[in-house]
Parts: sequence; structure tokens; C-alpha cells
Amino acid sequence: MKLKFCGAAGTTTGSQHLLEINGTRILLDCGLYQGHRSESYEVNCGFPHFDPQEIDIVVLSHAHIDHSGNLPNLCKQGFSGNIYATFATRDLCQIMLADSAHIQEQDTEWLNKDRAKDGLPPVQPLYLEEDAERCLRQFISLGYERPMPLCDGVTLTFFDAGHILGAAQVLLEIIDKEDGNKKKRFLFSGAIGRGGNEILRDPVAVPDVDFVLMESTYGGREHELPTGATDAFGEILGEALKRGGKVMIPAFAVERTQQLLNVLNQRFHTAKLRRVPVFVDSPLAVNATEIFRIHPECFNETVYRFLFDESDPFIFEGLHLVRSVTESKKLNDSKSGPCIIISASGMCEAGRIRHHLKNGLGDPKNTVLFVGYCADNTLGRAIRDGRKTVNIFGKPVNVRANIETIDSFSGHADHSELLDWFGRMTGPKSRVWLVHGESSRSDALRNALTDEFGGAVDVAALGETVTI
Repeated sequence: MKLKFCGAAGTTTGSQHLLEINGTRILLDCGLYQGHRSESYEVNCGFPHFDPQEIDIVVLSHAHIDHSGNLPNLCKQGFSGNIYATFATRDLCQIMLADSAHIQEQDTEWLNKDRAKDGLPPVQPLYLEEDAERCLRQFISLGYERPMPLCDGVTLTFFDAGHILGAAQVLLEIIDKEDGNKKKRFLFSGAIGRGGNEILRDPVAVPDVDFVLMESTYGGREHELPTGATDAFGEILGEALKRGGKVMIPAFAVERTQQLLNVLNQRFHTAKLRRVPVFVDSPLAVNATEIFRIHPECFNETVYRFLFDESDPFIFEGLHLVRSVTESKKLNDSKSGPCIIISASGMCEAGRIRHHLKNGLGDPKNTVLFVGYCADNTLGRAIRDGRKTVNIFGKPVNVRANIETIDSFSGHADHSELLDWFGRMTGPKSRVWLVHGESSRSDALRNALTDEFGGAVDVAALGETVTI
């Protein structure tokens, strides 16, 4: 059995890991590398570490684009096998891959303008919406903890990862015919959630694991607040609404927006927050919320009971789901008092949130509340860091609004939570490979795992192949 690291090694993007077992080639995830447009395009166009036509099976841990986003391109280039995922992951991919295709078209339009200046020929999008739709025809959906024979000597079982809706840990039970028919249990963590999520169940402790391919996104780093810090969130909102302005919340369309809606619903329902109009201004977020509503199998007990005993966890009086551009523009014209606007993108680099910020940052009555990570060199980071003037659509905008941040909604387990997840897993765990982390993060987690649990822990190197 061989394992090759084809992406998300030394970085937190482009997850792709290739297993060769009993003559079958199984690809774990097929994510997009995300960086500067020109660099990303070059990396994502081809598959330098394998031939798509020679891949037999894909197993997808979850729907985030850095894990799923290059599947349409893989299929376009000749992969014709099955793609195994949970039911919720498949449904989210239906909208997220189409949205990704739209972004590919926008990015190549930008690239081609730049290439034209240098006299270079135009490039084509990685894939179109039609390609995204076609790749969905190759999906096979499975429930959690329902074993499925994949190929000769390999059985797949998904376990809840508690990261986003449908996210799974991937357990492969293997009878290795190249190693005397030895039985081995190989676990790919995917992305591990924090536990205590406002909507989702906690990550499951998988038993009797021999080998672990583990994410290390937050190695050496701790979140400032625990999960479920809804009182702190409510206090920030209460003070912001007293000022009589808008509360603008940049939020990722999938998972973060639905967490916020559930918390707002609970606080309105228990009168812990006065009711004001709430607008979700993101077509992708609106579509994702509809998908959340049909997957109660992913909900924790509190949300599950609320769904059947009370009402919809994500829909409440005063909520407005905004799809059209005309409706979105009306929000910028509104002078009708306090309201909450949740809009993508979370880092303020794209989407309708930029229009709201352009129109609202100059008003000291308004508040911008960040509820997620903002990478360096993004508009969101500039605002969070206290810049007094920022550029939006190429023009300077003065920042007079109040800026607030709360990090309890993060979907990624931090350093201590990763160690706790690893410790609850049983079995020898004799070899561990760390992926999906910047080098410093992976190194920090490797040192901690070695100190606390012993065993062989290695940081994956891009293109490296190891024999198990």
C-alpha cells in the first residue's frame, strides 16, 4: 500500500492524497489550490502527480472548495469512476461547484486582460457550470457509519467530523494482499470540527485506527473563545443595535451563515435580543440554507429537537432571504433604522458584502462584525486591523463604523482540540502523517503529538510517496 501527497502538503489548500491499494488507485479529496489568480490557474490546470484517467475511485471528505473544487476538472480530464461522499456533501457540492465554475470564468476574464497586455493568448476557465453538473452524476452518497465495499479488499465508512454539514472522517478498512493479507485501518481526518458546534454533532472518536492522515490547520494555535459563546455574540449585537445603525456581518455562505441564523433564532425566540430585520444577502447562502434544512441527520440534539418540537432552526419572523441584485441594492438605500445584514464573502474579497461596506463604513452608527478568519492582504483583514481608509472597487473609503470581532464560530479544531480528538481515537496509531497546514503549524502539532502520544509522526512533503 502506497500513499502519495498530491496537495495540501505544506499549505492549507488543494487537498489531494492518492492511495494505491491492491492495484486500485483511490484519490482522497480533489480540492482547488487557492492563491493569486495567475498562480492558482497554473497549479489547478493539470494534475502533475497523477493521470486523472488512471484514478479508479474518489472519496470526498467534505464540500469546501479546497477539498472538492477540482472535481469537475478531474472528470473533464478523463476520470470516469465513482465519487463517494455523504448525502449532505453531495447536495452542497451541487451549488458550490456551480458557484466555483462561475468564479473560474470571472478569474480567467481578469487573467486574459492581463495576458493581453503582454501579448499572450487567452486562457480558458478550468471548467464551466456544465462540467460541474456532469461530475455530480458520478457521485455515490452514503450515510454516516454505513460500511460500503469500495474495491477488492477495501471497505469505506464515513464518521462525522463535525466541521461543516456532511463533513466526514474517512475510514478505510483494508485487507492488504501485497502484505500477506494483513488487516489495516487507515483514517483520513478530513477537517475536524471543534465540538460544541451550534448546529452540528461533535466529531466522532473512531476506534482501532492503525494509520492516520491528519489535518494540522491550527497546529500551535488556540482560538480566543470556546464554541457556544453566544452570550458574547449577543452582547456585541445588542450594543451595536442600540446605536441605531446597521450591523454588517461578512460571513462564509456555507456553515457560518447558518450558524448565525440559528443563534439569532434562538436569541429572538427567548427574547434575549430585540427583534430587528435580518437580511441574508447572498444567493449561495440562501441556497445553502435550504440544503441545511433537509439534513437533520447532521444536527446536534438541541437543534434536532428544536426542528421537531418548535420550528425551523434557520427561519424566523423578520428574516429576509435576498436573491436578486435589485433587492440587495435596496438595502444600501435603506434609512429605516437598525437591521442585521449577513453577506458573503467572509474575507470581503468578493460578493455583495463589498457594496454594503462601501455604503456603510463611513457611518459611525454602523457596526461591522467579523465572525471568521481573514487572511493577510484581504479587505477584511485591513478593516479588522484598524485601517482608517480602505480601497473598495478601486476607490478610498473612510472607516468610521465600529469594528468588532468574535472567533467562537470557527469550524476548525484548534491545537488543543486536535490533540483531544487524536487522544480519543483508539488503536495503535503507529504512523501519522500531517497535511493541510502551513509548515510551522504542522511542525508544532507534530512536536505536541510526539511528546504526548509518541509514535512516528511525519509532516507530509508535496509529491512524496510513502509505503505503508
